Amino acid sequence: MIDLTPDRNSLDPIEIASRDEIAGLQEKRLTWTLDHAYRNSDFFRKRFDDHGAHPGDFKSLADIAKFPFTVKQDLRDTYPFGMFATPREDLVRIHGSSGTTGKPTVVGYTANDISNWSDLIARSIRAAGGRKGNILHNAYGYGLFTGGLGAHYGAERLGCTVVPISGGMTERQVTLIEDFRPDVIMVTPSYMLSILDEYQHRGLDARKCSLKVGIFGAEPWTNAMREEIQEAFDMHAVDIYGLSEIMGPGVAQECVETKDGLHVWEDHFYPEIIDPVSENVLPDGEMGELVFTTLTKEGLPMVRYRTRDLTRILPGTARSMRRIEKITGRSDDMIILRGVNVFPTQIEEQILKCDGLSAHFQIELVRTGRMDAMIVHAEATPAASSAEARSASERELAHHIKSTIGISSKVEIHEPDGVARSQGKAQRVVDNRPKE
Repeated sequence: MIDLTPDRNSLDPIEIASRDEIAGLQEKRLTWTLDHAYRNSDFFRKRFDDHGAHPGDFKSLADIAKFPFTVKQDLRDTYPFGMFATPREDLVRIHGSSGTTGKPTVVGYTANDISNWSDLIARSIRAAGGRKGNILHNAYGYGLFTGGLGAHYGAERLGCTVVPISGGMTERQVTLIEDFRPDVIMVTPSYMLSILDEYQHRGLDARKCSLKVGIFGAEPWTNAMREEIQEAFDMHAVDIYGLSEIMGPGVAQECVETKDGLHVWEDHFYPEIIDPVSENVLPDGEMGELVFTTLTKEGLPMVRYRTRDLTRILPGTARSMRRIEKITGRSDDMIILRGVNVFPTQIEEQILKCDGLSAHFQIELVRTGRMDAMIVHAEATPAASSAEARSASERELAHHIKSTIGISSKVEIHEPDGVARSQGKAQRVVDNRPKE
């Protein structure tokens, strides 16, 4: 792999500013965010008032702990535009989730929000090793998902030539990589392995392709997967982090010269780590749940948003801004499988559509080769327990999961009472993936 360490003269000054300068900017911008949210969002005004908090209570960074948390359910409860802090007419774009369990979560951006987002994606691509003039193959999904358009605008802001292929069509992905010879690819790590499989299927040497950098996000991935991708393609594989409620991709980025965690772009996002049970703020270095407050968002400011991602905050290395470790898990029961967020309740909904199945089920996570996979264990009702009926139920449930949730899964239908029971809270998810 070639050395892609950036020239420090090319960095934004804030990336290498002192901690005091960063903290001073955060205090100024947090003051603005709290006031903006309180004055312009009925939701935040009521939430602050109910909590006994007022923007005037904020005097220093530690005072952010006086303010209430925001959670994903808040976006559902205020669907579609109830949390916005600007008139809907001032929004230039809306993104949202699939809404497979009911109402989707909706996020909106002003023109200034989009500009800031583009700047941060451009900064992230540069930190990953991308450069002005590079060809960037963008295989993130376009549409309501924030990945595709977020990466696209940021790559153009940096000065890259963007190939907006989106996801899927793996054969075509490889053809265009070979024909257009891109320098950078942005894609989920699991799909990059599918691209590798296509290279091998064609008998092509992936190490001879043009790619120098892969920027991988939207799902957790291991250092073992990083090593496999880097070895297979002779390229740098770096992590990007984000979530639509805060902005989208580009909230934090791993730097190509260190690959030692993701630097949070602290001039736009204020991170905290809390104990997910007590909700107390934890000191840097301790493992807990990641919480973000946006510092510059106009359309949808977020105050102390609970991401449910588990990690810890570490000092800066390649940049002055602090790092988060790779996400190790979640404080709720959400599964992230190949870039798709899945809750056990979504699987339950699909099971209940099938007349031949009882409500008892369990989700098993496994690793098939290099890829994470999901096996849904359900059980037949006594009236539909024959081998033929169970086989039909397997096909029916797999179809419902694929068509409604958007992921392929293996389904195993057991005889009545064939799914393990628990004495207390049902253990819906069993993770049998190998531990690193």
